[in-house]
Amino acid sequence: MSMSASVSTVLSGQPDIKAWQESLYKDLHAHPELSHQESRTAGIVAERLKEDGFTVHGGIGGTGVVGILENGQGPTVLLRADMDALPIAEATGLDYASTAVGMDAAGREVPVMHGCGHDVHVSCLLGAARLMARSRGSWSGTLVALFQPAEETADGARGMVDDGLVARIPRPDVALGQHVLARPAGTVSPHPGAFLSMADSVRITLFGRGSHGSMPHLSIDPAVLAAMVVVRLQGIVSREVQPGEFAVVTVGRIAVGAKSNIIDDHAVLELNIRTYDTSIRDQVLGAIERIARAESAASGSSREPEFEVYDSYPLTHNSSDVTQRVTDAFRDYFGGSVTDYGRQTASEDFSAIPYAFGIPYTYWGVGGIDPGLYRAAEEHGTVSADIPGNHSPRFAPVIEPTLETGTATLVVAALAWLGEG
Repeated sequence: MSMSASVSTVLSGQPDIKAWQESLYKDLHAHPELSHQESRTAGIVAERLKEDGFTVHGGIGGTGVVGILENGQGPTVLLRADMDALPIAEATGLDYASTAVGMDAAGREVPVMHGCGHDVHVSCLLGAARLMARSRGSWSGTLVALFQPAEETADGARGMVDDGLVARIPRPDVALGQHVLARPAGTVSPHPGAFLSMADSVRITLFGRGSHGSMPHLSIDPAVLAAMVVVRLQGIVSREVQPGEFAVVTVGRIAVGAKSNIIDDHAVLELNIRTYDTSIRDQVLGAIERIARAESAASGSSREPEFEVYDSYPLTHNSSDVTQRVTDAFRDYFGGSVTDYGRQTASEDFSAIPYAFGIPYTYWGVGGIDPGLYRAAEEHGTVSADIPGNHSPRFAPVIEPTLETGTATLVVAALAWLGEG
């Protein structure tokens, strides 16, 4: 059977699973779980995979689940979805909107929402797994469906690897993944080479000397010190990174003081940086440290600042050969709906999995916004204002054709290896 015939046969079952898949998606959306807490989601995933004949391995890296479907001789293909949600209060107004709350890592009660679309990812991969399981006569090889926890904290993929993933499942020949984005639903966007940036968060503690607000001459004011550091940081990208290279330095949090008439003894800055090149990353991190130390010295601080780099995401660099193979398959099936988004400054930890196996991979985007709404926003030049993006409390992928397209992409991509013959 040719690959195109395999795709047609497998995807002919989509109408039969539509109601099931949409109901599953709404349930997952209404019951989000924070990173490392995806127990309910993992239980649903394991149950569905077992129903479809997969051998299931649970509890990998905490709540990670892997389903394995062996179907004769042939390549082994790994498909991945992430499962965790975000500490966001949902503001979509959907009738299946989340009202969930959870406890974050610091023990604080927070609202929880699938504001990044991982519920879409889980629903699409479970749908693809069911379609493949029901059409075993149309392909040959081994399908690995991997459901990963804690992508939002950048340690879920590494946690599965550290928990023995490589030794516990068959070695894939290729790894494939996708992300729903704020683009028109029905569109599919592969991209060769660097696709998603590296990301690092940096926490800087700056030390001053506390005093009463009426006696600033007795203090070393950490608020002023923090302000000077923030201003100096703005020159890293504009004056230190070579023009044409890419870097982002964002100060996302400044914490200092508790009352208007108290000068505190320290301040905390939290930064986020994005780069595509490790040498640029090292340059930016070095500049951040140099600036914080120099401004501390200029302020007369008695202690050196402290630095913590955390939530580090690897570069997502798609294999050219794998991406071309997947892109050709997408164009055969989706036609003109296949576009190239170009590089994205979002980040992902997916690549830690294929890196651990030493295998090539590719990762692509699928649109999730109602096409009519998106076109109208484009015509009025209001996309950034009117189309909520990932991590927005208003992010609400339209169910269809998002699920249909996202499921089909996984099937089409997998059959680029498993459907030949």
